Amino acid sequence: QVELVESGGGAVQPGGSLTLACAASGRISNIYCMAWFRQAPGKEREFVARIAWRNGITYYADSVKGRFLISRNVTSNTAHLQMNMLRPEDTAVYYCALSPKVDSNYMSPAAYEYWGQGSQVTVSS
Repeated sequence: QVELVESGGGAVQPGGSLTLACAASGRISNIYCMAWFRQAPGKEREFVARIAWRNGITYYADSVKGRFLISRNVTSNTAHLQMNMLRPEDTAVYYCALSPKVDSNYMSPAAYEYWGQGSQVTVSS
């Protein structure tokens, strides 16, 4: 069993920054990629960012490109999401996810086998 534990999140004013962390532990045989998704009230879970574990190649949703940065630490099996220039529309519960195998449909939640517990991010003045 693989466990993902998230930390970080909280409340911030528009234009501020927050960093989320996601630590993977347990029976980790392989990590192909890790990703972050978010879900606002009444909306579907949406893709935010993804990082390939072997080579660190990243992908971002257009809505966060240039403001968010995803990174990984392969030694500690940890992924981070640095969020800058936050906007009220970034308010959501953020989830980290892990896929142990190749899946070209990386923007879909269905491509990920393991999920973190979720972290609330609130951007408000």
